[in-house]
This record gives sequence, C-alpha cells and structure tokens, in this order.
Amino acid sequence: MLPCYVLLDLETTGSNPLHDRITEVAAVRFEGGREVARWSRLVQPGQPIPAFIRRLTGITDAMVAGAPSFAAVLPELLGLLDGAVLVAHNARFDHSFLKNAAAREGVDLRVKTLCTVRLSRRLYPSAPGHGLDAIMRRHGLQTLARHRAMGDVDVLRAWLDAVRSELGVARLEAAAGELLRSSASLPRPGVTLAD
Repeated sequence: MLPCYVLLDLETTGSNPLHDRITEVAAVRFEGGREVARWSRLVQPGQPIPAFIRRLTGITDAMVAGAPSFAAVLPELLGLLDGAVLVAHNARFDHSFLKNAAAREGVDLRVKTLCTVRLSRRLYPSAPGHGLDAIMRRHGLQTLARHRAMGDVDVLRAWLDAVRSELGVARLEAAAGELLRSSASLPRPGVTLAD
C-alpha cells in the first residue's frame, strides 16, 4: 500500500487525550509490503480504568498494575514509527493520544497519518458505515479480540487484504496516496488534536 507504514491501535481509559491515558498499544510495521515488526504492550496509565472501559476492552487495573509506563515504551514505539506513515482507524483519536502522551515526556511527535475510516469512505462511498464493526460485517471479517489493540490491528490488516482482493492494489494505493496528499488525512497544521 505504502513503502513503509505502521498499522497502530490504542486502548485508553477514555476519549479525552488531555485527561485520559493509554492502557495498551499495538503496532505492526510494514516495509515494501512485508511485515517486519509486530509489537504490543500493556501500559500502566497511572489512573483507574473506568468500569465502562473495563467491560469494553477487558483490560483491568490488575492487568496493567505491573505494566511499564508510557515513558518506558515510548523509545521502542518511536523506533517502530521512524520513517513510516501511521495508519489507524479514526487516526485522529490514536494520533492525538500519542501526541499528547509523547508531549508529556518532552517529545514532539511528528508523523504522517492515514485514516482507514477515510480510506474506507473513499473506496466504498456508498457503504452505509465505515466504523470498524461495519467494515467487519461488510467484508466478513472476524476477531476474538475486538477492542484489544492487536486484535483491532489484525482486523485492519485483514481489511486491507480484502480491499486488495476486491478492488486491486492499484486502486488501494491510489486512494491512500490521494488521502496522504490531502489535508483531510492529516491533523490541521498548528492545532493539536486535543484542542
């Protein structure tokens, strides 16, 4: 799809990147169309995980009690993202959490992003929905680990494989390239996504 990209997903304690924290991160790096690295970590958020999030993700306070902090996993994550496009479903959410978490550690995260929600809209404009559950239904994809970071990354990978089969590599690459060239796939310049 792209020369170098990282499929990424986060689980968090909520939806506000200023107040909530990351509880899990998963990333799979692709170079030249091949998977070259697969990485996943639970992260100690430093705050209790709300009951709603525990029910949604299955991640409990006990599971993250001995997990490393975001500061501890940041260097490895930055290595995975180095020179790559960050590809995520609803990329603004994941990017905003990463950018804010990195900023708390004194790191100005700068990475190109490609949103697979927008990619789905571009490739399947008449489809009734573009959330991950809608995409799974539309393409007959399944996972036993929905709302876990690596489970959702694996769904994205399966969806991209399905798109290649259904529409062809050229169409997928063209749509991804168009989104990367447009400001619609990137955060607005000078505005943090937490604003």
